[in-house]
Amino acid sequence: IMPSEGGQVIDFAGNKMQAGGMRTWLMHSVRMRKHFVPALVLSAPVLFFFAIILLITTATAQKIKQLPPPPPGPRYKPKPTPTPEYEVIRISSNLVVVPVSVTDAQGQPVLGLKQSEFHIEEDGRAQEIAQLGDPEQVPLEIAILIDVSSSVSDKFAFEERAATRFITQVLRPMDRATVYAIDSTPRLEQARSTAEMAAAKLMSIKAANGPSPTAFYDTVIEAARYLTKNTPEQHRRVIVVISDGEDNYSNRVRNSAIAVYRVTQSDTDDASPAARKRMLAAWEAALQQGHQKAQAEVQQELQTANAVFYSINPSGQALRLNIISTRAQNAMQQLATATGGTAFVPDQPEDLDPLFARIANELRAQYLLQYYSNNKSAGAFRRIAVSTPAQPQVHVRAREGYYPKTK
Repeated sequence: IMPSEGGQVIDFAGNKMQAGGMRTWLMHSVRMRKHFVPALVLSAPVLFFFAIILLITTATAQKIKQLPPPPPGPRYKPKPTPTPEYEVIRISSNLVVVPVSVTDAQGQPVLGLKQSEFHIEEDGRAQEIAQLGDPEQVPLEIAILIDVSSSVSDKFAFEERAATRFITQVLRPMDRATVYAIDSTPRLEQARSTAEMAAAKLMSIKAANGPSPTAFYDTVIEAARYLTKNTPEQHRRVIVVISDGEDNYSNRVRNSAIAVYRVTQSDTDDASPAARKRMLAAWEAALQQGHQKAQAEVQQELQTANAVFYSINPSGQALRLNIISTRAQNAMQQLATATGGTAFVPDQPEDLDPLFARIANELRAQYLLQYYSNNKSAGAFRRIAVSTPAQPQVHVRAREGYYPKTK
């Protein structure tokens, strides 16, 4: 409120009033204050509420700005089209693969024969050879069976070293070896492994210190079954035995001996020489029968496994002086003939390395005849005959037959 000329008073709103009107103005101000204060009181909470909202909005905006950006959503990646795998040998239910060894008069492998130079029959019916496989492309699965019984203990160290050299020289990186000890029971010394591991295990095996029973047949049977179960069917399976082949403790041999013993013990009344002779004859006949049954079972297991059997008898030519030793060697020869292998009898321990080298050369030079059988018979053993009509002077060895796979 400002005084002006002429006694007038001007308020801040620019209204002119008479000086005498001061009281009137004051009364007017009081009335305005009465109306203004309640309005101010009512508007204060509203302003406070809007201030709080503004603060919260500002803080939230700051937090949102500080948060990292959201991760990108999942992106669809198409799966690549699988590349087909091709086998070296086409597998079929009636495909038969026959490893064939061809040697000259000196026992050396004959190389370079063509597919057309082979003739193969199954149960007397000619078969068409579909392919001549390359042995270098087919892995080897070799089981080494070394005799630890007392009958061969004097030559054991030499045999062990020769077998170790054979394993390290013949096996390639893709090949595998298994090691068994021929003892009172079959003993798996080294499961299927590389040449290095098998050789190391071979050198750690110890021979028996004293007389010990030998389960030769049972060990060969277990090795054949092991190869059947644990190696691919299209691989070449080979069993190499270093033993004299004598067996006195396999299941069939032991059971036959026990049966004869019980019979002889039950008939002890007659002690005459004639009775004793009859008992000995019965004993020998029962043992012979036990051996024959065991040999037949071994041969069947080898043929079921499609395994080639090789044996090296460290006894030398002295085995001919003993009936038991001769029978054992003849049994190993039969197993080798039936499976396409060879049974060697070295004259002296120093001949072991050359014999192992012959086996290695044969395995590298094998011909793999492949044909699709047209034989419709099921379950029965099928006989195979392989020949080379254009090369009659060579010696051909192949397995005698096989058992067809059941569907």
